[in-house]
Amino acid sequence: MNACHTAPGGASAGRIRDRDYDLAVIGAGSAGFSAAITAANEGARVALIGHGTIGGTCVNVGCVPSKTLLRAAEAMHAAQSVARFPGVAGSARLTDWSALLAAKDELVARLRRQKYADLLPGYETIDYIDGQARFADGMLTVGGAPLRAGRIVIATGAAPALPDIPGIAGVPVLTSTSALELPEQPESLLIIGGGYIGCELAQLFARLGSKVTLVTRSRLLPETEPEVSAALTGYLRDEGISLWAGLGYREIQQTAAGVALTIDVAGRIERLTAKQVLVATGRTPNTDGLGLAESGIALDGQGAIIVDDHMRTSRAGVYAAGDVTNRDAFVYMAAHGARIAARNALHGDDATYDNRAMPWVVFTDPQVAGVGLTEATGRAAGHQVKTSIVNLDRVPRALAARDTRGLIKLVADAHTEVLLGGQILAPEGADAIQTLVLAIKHGMTATALAETLFPYLTTVEGLKLAALGFNTDVARLSCCAE
Repeated sequence: MNACHTAPGGASAGRIRDRDYDLAVIGAGSAGFSAAITAANEGARVALIGHGTIGGTCVNVGCVPSKTLLRAAEAMHAAQSVARFPGVAGSARLTDWSALLAAKDELVARLRRQKYADLLPGYETIDYIDGQARFADGMLTVGGAPLRAGRIVIATGAAPALPDIPGIAGVPVLTSTSALELPEQPESLLIIGGGYIGCELAQLFARLGSKVTLVTRSRLLPETEPEVSAALTGYLRDEGISLWAGLGYREIQQTAAGVALTIDVAGRIERLTAKQVLVATGRTPNTDGLGLAESGIALDGQGAIIVDDHMRTSRAGVYAAGDVTNRDAFVYMAAHGARIAARNALHGDDATYDNRAMPWVVFTDPQVAGVGLTEATGRAAGHQVKTSIVNLDRVPRALAARDTRGLIKLVADAHTEVLLGGQILAPEGADAIQTLVLAIKHGMTATALAETLFPYLTTVEGLKLAALGFNTDVARLSCCAE
């Protein structure tokens, strides 16, 4: 194909010659860049096909913008809650919504430039092509023109999905993207969905001063341990969030004052109102318009590309990675899967996707972090399990900080004592979880973890206490848990 193109950010990428590519990567987000750079570093000629804003979900509308605003709200809350220390007082308030969002946008633009657009000129064997990719007549095309490639990696990501609620098509809804671009702070906000996005945004907007109502069909973070879900539910309610769980959706309507959602809670009908509604009920893989099914690339019931442990699709020579697949929807797992896809596409299918020691984090406050199996999934996997739970009021770090919100739960095989998984609900849980990741990756037992040295007055020391808790009453231990 002969098409002149310019690399994002203004740097000329020259003219794409009529050539054969070793690898074509569809999608220029985290997974797409990971696959392209992996292949380029191994000497391959790569076509990286982007459509729309370069950088994908994480940097543009996901992790980066949401987490910087969450930190701002957390800083405000910290100032307001400092009175937990006797003799100390403080306060903070939001003074300029537009300035806060402008700072967020500047950070997003800078990282998009530094981590995506500006990288391309350093890779001479990557041609960036801006256009709509599609499989047609057994070939890969971009903007209707054929592109010849020996292997293909699909990494087109996902977009917010709408829930199946009667009337929702007629209601102006916010998504996790548009909610962070509002010209004015919402006076009141109804958030539908109790997953990690719903929980994070509920606390964010509530701390910044919006009146927030959060509704969810099941319970908060339904894939977490029930003890973690119940505790977080209480903490969010303590911050003034109106939280409704275990319900059915009857109807949503636009009203003169905003929106109204009718719910069914164990047979009792309730009508919830707010100025605006934000939908956070999951994401839909970006597979429409690619011609996948017609090309023999199988999709699951949610429209995601089905891949095996080598990131292969059902069509020979075509791989997929990231949120567009039926695998873990985390940016670092997207990049991990894309590296495996690229290597397998170029060199055979020896590399395997392994998520047994995959950490995950929900950036509420306290944070929720986990790795491995839960008590329920451990039993479902055939293990006879044993568990240990330590509340943060047993962790010296939490006592010194006068903030004992949270708990740590570990799951181990009852016969071998090998650790199977664990979750941390704590203000610093996101950083503490990596110790448990390494323990599970390397097959440590609960006893081995308990015998490991941990620094005193740290959150991560709670893992040692939880490991000791399998066989010991930690309330009867001295301060250093020995």
